[in-house]
Amino acid sequence: MKIVNKPWGKEIWIAYTKKYLGKILIIKKGHRLSRQYHKIKDETLYCDTGRFEMELGRKTFTVKPGQAIRVKPNTIHRMFAKYSDVRIIETSTSHPRDRVRMEDDYARK
Repeated sequence: MKIVNKPWGKEIWIAYTKKYLGKILIIKKGHRLSRQYHKIKDETLYCDTGRFEMELGRKTFTVKPGQAIRVKPNTIHRMFAKYSDVRIIETSTSHPRDRVRMEDDYARK
């Protein structure tokens, strides 16, 4: 297990193999992740606790506990913990550095 602190909260890596990656994302209320896309990475995001706004392509919608969203490669997306702290379980293909940031509240590249 590995904990990675982020300006928006933290990632807890629970599995990392050549074929898949499993993480728990903890996003603090009022924070959002980068607007980004992945060239190869295919991921599914499961809302465990809290509610968040999901920008997926050209749509924005609320994700509630028990709902899962698939983010296919080359799909622009962003998560925003607008209402409360959020815990998301992310499962994906094993491409942790495959990220193209388009916009970031914390000036990361």
